[in-house]
Amino acid sequence: MRHINTLIERYTQLAPTKEAIQEAVSTICEMYKRGGKLLLCGNGGSCADCEHISGELLKGFLSKRPVSQEHFPKGTLDDDTISKLQKGIGAIPLPSLSALVTAFSNDVDSSLTFAQLVLALGQSNDVFLGISTSGNAVNVAKAAKVAKAMGIRTIGLTGESGGTLKEICDVCICVPEKETFKVQELHLPVYHAICAQCEELCFQ
Repeated sequence: MRHINTLIERYTQLAPTKEAIQEAVSTICEMYKRGGKLLLCGNGGSCADCEHISGELLKGFLSKRPVSQEHFPKGTLDDDTISKLQKGIGAIPLPSLSALVTAFSNDVDSSLTFAQLVLALGQSNDVFLGISTSGNAVNVAKAAKVAKAMGIRTIGLTGESGGTLKEICDVCICVPEKETFKVQELHLPVYHAICAQCEELCFQ
């Protein structure tokens, strides 16, 4: 996995996370081949990371992922449209569904908002990715538990301790930092490498 190797070469402190990162890549690629989607959640900066990851997966990242005429019934789309479209890995940043997030938080229980979205949107072929710098975000942990109960594979992206997510998730990438901003600084190159590696494996 060349993008993961490059990541470790550039950020040597991430070497202990290499196996977990590779497992996360394999899990997402298997999900794509099964026709599943990635459900992402997190708070604050981690919420923004969910948007960022989805943006890299839903369209071309380092390559254009061309679509061919064969993907559509003959004559339904013109060549110019097809030439501009790109294949994507389905990814939904759950915090972005603001109407449901605010309604459920106000009317029911804010700690279960992401869990509700996992229940409503998740299927067994999907993968859940929970991001928390401490690993202890209650709403993310509860969503991970619901995903596990539904038979959905779970990935955590956390700081050094892993927190609650490390205990729950099938795969947990615990970057070796404790302060929030330092954890977030390592999360970005980690998920960029994951997105790049998944793109190469799914669309080569």
